[in-house]
Amino acid sequence: MASKRAATMLQPAANGLGPPLLRSAWSQKLQYTARALSSQASQPRKAARQSPQQVRYASTETPKEQLGRTGLYELHSKYGAKFVPFGGYSMPVQYSDLSIVDSHNWTREKASLFDVGHMVQHHFSGPGAEAFLERITPSSLSSLPDHQSILSTLLHPNTGGIVDDTVIARLPNKFYVVTNAGCREKDMAYFKEQLETWQSERPDQAVEWTILDGQGLIALQGPLSSQILARVLEDKSVKDLETLYFGQCVFATIKGTDAEVLVSRAGYTGEDGFEISIPSYATEAITQFLLDSAKDELRFAGLGARDTLRLEAGMCLYGHDLDDTTTPVEGALSWIIGKDRRAKGGFYGDSVILQQLKKKSEGGGVSRRRIGLVVEGSPAREGAEIVDEAGEKIGNVTSGCPSPTLKKNIAMGYIKDGMHKAGTEVSVVVRGKKRKAVVTKMPFVPSKYFKQPTTAKA
Repeated sequence: MASKRAATMLQPAANGLGPPLLRSAWSQKLQYTARALSSQASQPRKAARQSPQQVRYASTETPKEQLGRTGLYELHSKYGAKFVPFGGYSMPVQYSDLSIVDSHNWTREKASLFDVGHMVQHHFSGPGAEAFLERITPSSLSSLPDHQSILSTLLHPNTGGIVDDTVIARLPNKFYVVTNAGCREKDMAYFKEQLETWQSERPDQAVEWTILDGQGLIALQGPLSSQILARVLEDKSVKDLETLYFGQCVFATIKGTDAEVLVSRAGYTGEDGFEISIPSYATEAITQFLLDSAKDELRFAGLGARDTLRLEAGMCLYGHDLDDTTTPVEGALSWIIGKDRRAKGGFYGDSVILQQLKKKSEGGGVSRRRIGLVVEGSPAREGAEIVDEAGEKIGNVTSGCPSPTLKKNIAMGYIKDGMHKAGTEVSVVVRGKKRKAVVTKMPFVPSKYFKQPTTAKA
């Protein structure tokens, strides 16, 4: 995830096959719990009770080819979705009514609805929750207000490499955390191991870990998203929406139901938008209600448009643009490291990361940096080499596509430190031929987040 975003963007996106929840591995008694969350909202009235099955996960013994389905699978089929394997799930890549490019443009001009229910939603609570999360991330959570969210990364001890990118929101008495579907197995093992270590070291600072198993998650994105959402909210919730800025979240109620949803002003497209966490029993009914409320303005969009939109917005895709060997500094994510964390450290990999933040004259810096590129000729795809004038390799492309908005070929990748400044001319090897390229600031397309106005200084 590249540009400064306080929430997920949703997150960040996920890729690869991720096996299901390893419930059997968590059966031992620990001082924390990892259990499926029973719905906290009361049963909805008729409109929401008509919702179909919850999210389904394969068992740990199930072959990887047997993919999971989100609670919106049947609804996607109804709207003509073409499915592909993604993050261990069968996910829609596009729909019969629009091509990927048309869906991309529809999102930029009107609004689209993305199913991100394959992502993993967690709650962390208890007296040690804040300190625990500050150990495994570089975020300043102690100063994070209620109903505010931030982008962060889970870090490996010692190396500071990124286990996964994540969004963390502070709610009353708990933290809401969203992680990537493609990292499901790795993240679950990571949380389990780190919590066991934490509780053995600090038995008086218990942490309760809850997985919102089956919870729905949809992303409403585009310039019309605010007015579309306002139509389906109860009056009190509409007033809350009017003062909800990017990176903030609020609990709200959808008309015709008593299902409480968590609405976060966030997204992965660079547009104004929202991510809505919905109890499993109401996920399909609420999604259908949104689509029916704005038939000429809102359409489903799939992974195809999501990928081109996120790249234009400079957002990373874990497993491609970020991985276990990448630190936040190398990944151009230094801004997620809190000011107080820079001064005091206290997070995994702090000795490595804080050294990288120093000037080169002080022994700091990194050998490579994540950058954006505009490429002439054919589009550069993942794995393409970036070379200098002499033809020497100085980096590689991690994501690339033609930009429907700019009508140019854009890419993201890593380049040798010193060659990372905007305007630097390089070449990218595409199908054996060198193509001219220029290092470019990201986002490629200006973001349109609904941000809180800054107060002018006297």
